[in-house]
Amino acid sequence: MSKYLLTEYYELCPNGTCEDLLTEAEKQMVKNGSMFLTGVMQRAEAKNGNGRRYPRNVLQREVENYKKLVRDRRAVGELDHPDSDVVNLKNSSHIVTDIWWDGDDVKGKVQILTTPSGQILRNLIEGGVKLGISSRGLGSVAQATGGDTIVQDDFQLICFDFVSEPSTTGAFMVKEGKERNNAIVTKADRINRALNNILKPWENNQ
Repeated sequence: MSKYLLTEYYELCPNGTCEDLLTEAEKQMVKNGSMFLTGVMQRAEAKNGNGRRYPRNVLQREVENYKKLVRDRRAVGELDHPDSDVVNLKNSSHIVTDIWWDGDDVKGKVQILTTPSGQILRNLIEGGVKLGISSRGLGSVAQATGGDTIVQDDFQLICFDFVSEPSTTGAFMVKEGKERNNAIVTKADRINRALNNILKPWENNQ
């Protein structure tokens, strides 16, 4: 089954207001000039406008794998949404500093970087531009009975990008271009993914 580039769009700060999810240390960083955004970044088990749905187990596995990138401070994303399965560091604008579940919502915390793209992103935010957050990943889909399109178990989460589209919570957009068969994770990431898959059934039985 062919894997394609899949993208999801959410409004990170609904109505222009982010949730107060910062630690005291992060609030002090904001006072010193840093910028953070928080909110919903993905959602499981919700049929979107295009009839697509992410199973909870698939998205949960990928969020767990992504947490390693967050811990290693490698969870960077880009400004605008490239049609690529590789994060271009020259265009990096932000870094995800935390990611967690709230019901079926995946919430996250994003710090704006002081890179050229980060400075542009900061200026857009300060100018009141409506923000969208977009997950980027590789995977295949299959049609289910009833018309739903289900993202399959081969889905791999790559990153979260900021986008110019004025998206709203639950909005969904997909870019499906050339088939993608090349690896986009390091050997260490593949080992970590395999260990998560092995340990999860054991943890569930404890």
